[in-house]
Amino acid sequence: MALRTEAEAWLGSKGTDQWSDPETGAKAITKWRASIDEGRAWVVEGDSGTILATVSRGPVDRDFWTDGDHPETALYLYKLIVGRSAAGRRLGERIVDWTSKLAATEGRDWVRIDTWRTNVGLHSYYERLGFSHVRTEAPSHRRSGWLAQRPVHVLSLPETPLTVGHPARDQSQEGTVPSPRSLAPRP
Repeated sequence: MALRTEAEAWLGSKGTDQWSDPETGAKAITKWRASIDEGRAWVVEGDSGTILATVSRGPVDRDFWTDGDHPETALYLYKLIVGRSAAGRRLGERIVDWTSKLAATEGRDWVRIDTWRTNVGLHSYYERLGFSHVRTEAPSHRRSGWLAQRPVHVLSLPETPLTVGHPARDQSQEGTVPSPRSLAPRP
């Protein structure tokens, strides 16, 4: 949650209205807490145990994705947040690559995202990572709705995969992608 708070302030300083609405923010945080409780959220820890980033996966969001999108073919990535202390390390790219590998091991074809409709900088970021804009949805009760997907075989940084677990204790896991239940979620 501290990463989310930090990200809200940073986004505001960048001139975007993302995550600035208290009402929609409260609903989003409630959903995020559920994903943590259900074991669908992960963190990236630095060498000292400091939390550097987080990412969640979730069910298909029916406000955006339809049966015609074949939702079962995708993994849905949510709440990718990189702490400001880890900015510039390309950690977000490595997390998206990890998510792609996870989706591939599950037999899926796509990693899908929905982002804040007005955050064009974020749209550009994901497009640089190989995501293609699918469409923009604008339900009146949501501020998100810029939809994009990336094939699971597309990787931004295949030479620097994230290590799963504690690298100092277990080098054998380098570059592997475990099932979600084998990673310990951390609030």
